Amino acid sequence: MEKRDLYDVNRNLTGKTIFKNFPIPKGYYIIVVLIFIQNSDGKFLIQKRSKLKNGKFATTGGHPKSGQTSIEGAITEVQEELGLDISNKDIKLFFSNKSSKSRVICDSYYLKMDILDISSLRLQKSEVEFVCWLSTDEIKKLMKENKFFSSHYDDFEVLLDWLKDNKF
Repeated sequence: MEKRDLYDVNRNLTGKTIFKNFPIPKGYYIIVVLIFIQNSDGKFLIQKRSKLKNGKFATTGGHPKSGQTSIEGAITEVQEELGLDISNKDIKLFFSNKSSKSRVICDSYYLKMDILDISSLRLQKSEVEFVCWLSTDEIKKLMKENKFFSSHYDDFEVLLDWLKDNKF
């Protein structure tokens, strides 16, 4: 069974771990990672999550495994969910926040990448039903229709502001 590292309120590793799907002990935090992949046309690679994972649209994300850094966790999630190999030199952290209520530290990453044939991606069927390229307006529409995973959308809005100041 997969383990996750526990952090203190200041994001210091505590040396303690919990198993996946176990409650986070009071006073501790886990890390969650999201990665937004945008192509040269300005569209984002969005996945339709499996019914087991709420069936909504979202970006790629998950939890680093015990011993992984945040960025290593993001790379692993992209590999596991999409079958896509990416390099940490191309990934940029654009936002990190902490929720005391859910005891989660969330790191959100950005990657500019063209994928010529998304139908050739090896999707993790237990998590991802399909992927597609969507424009900002299409993502906003899905959110208004309650079809986009809200916590991912919150970071998407931060990304849009960040992209105004960071051109790639």
